[in-house]
Amino acid sequence: MIQNATILNEGECYEGSVLIRKDRIEQISRNKEILTPGEEVLDAQGAFLLPGIIDTHVHMREPGLTAKADMESETRAAVAGGVTSVFDMPNVNPQTTTNELILQRKALAAGRCHANYTFYLGATNDNVGEVCNMDPTTVPGLKVFMGSSTGNMLVDREKELYSLFRECPNIVVAHCEDMRCIQERLAEAKQLYGDDPDVKYHSFIRSEEACYRSTKLAISIAQSAGARLHVAHLSTARELQLFQQKQSGITAEVCLPHLLFCDEDYERLGTRIKCNPSVKTKTDRDALRAALNDDRIETIGTDHAPHLYEEKQGGALKALAGMPMLQFSLVSTLEEAERRDIPLETVIERMCLRPCQLFGIRDRGEIAVGQA
Repeated sequence: MIQNATILNEGECYEGSVLIRKDRIEQISRNKEILTPGEEVLDAQGAFLLPGIIDTHVHMREPGLTAKADMESETRAAVAGGVTSVFDMPNVNPQTTTNELILQRKALAAGRCHANYTFYLGATNDNVGEVCNMDPTTVPGLKVFMGSSTGNMLVDREKELYSLFRECPNIVVAHCEDMRCIQERLAEAKQLYGDDPDVKYHSFIRSEEACYRSTKLAISIAQSAGARLHVAHLSTARELQLFQQKQSGITAEVCLPHLLFCDEDYERLGTRIKCNPSVKTKTDRDALRAALNDDRIETIGTDHAPHLYEEKQGGALKALAGMPMLQFSLVSTLEEAERRDIPLETVIERMCLRPCQLFGIRDRGEIAVGQA
């Protein structure tokens, strides 16, 4: 029994108690105790009781990249920060581009994870057959890298994108950056600043235009193919314009790096905040924060992506992109919400309830009788 907690759930905030039996909520009481003899009792006076955070954008690095992290270490970090469910990305080694490899990853995770977990199928230029055979009850979605990937996981030709979007039986999660734009800016930056330009030019290379052009294309293809599309990690105010009007089956995510940082922070933090898409201007960051107060942003994720310290050394090219965020996502988001007068209820809705609604997750995301 958890007594005297400030319960935050479904847009409401009230003091109450929760009785949990066999890992499920059995009773909820407002402003009074639930007395059951023999139960363990936790007095939560002065503390919030929140639903577990569901992070639908995580890189746990296993298999193949376990010098950086693994499923055990990253789910341990997750629960330390209040994250109880993680959706892991397919760009590991080998890349998770077949249904058989998803089964292998589940077997690898069994008995080792401290949080609930699931794995995306990764799209390639030639695995549409695997996409057709996805089981939408066990695979949460198809991750499509329209930019910022290597080898066959970079899918940026419209014909292949249309086929993948059309055949996906559930939701397409797209990383949107236009590689032609990036390559043009990269060539310009190298000419001006050398083979590994300072990290402060990372946002020049991976520009607003690259993100906007690719996101606009993804929306157009999804509408034409009749696909459900969730655009990962919006990073620009201009992209938000594409979500001004609610469109059926088209949603967007914002990730913590783009809420916390902007390109002015390169001077202070250097490559530690290098990520793809890049952090953009202060105006972009503030627009993303403001969008949390309306329906343009559906979910808040982390894009948690740990690296070895030495891998983060270098400039805009040599230093690897990504930063660890799981353990700090909730406290950091709550801190930003307090600073920006974003209701706490809004934060919990975007981090708990909306992911459940979007991905069809049962028995989680709320403080409610029967929830796990």
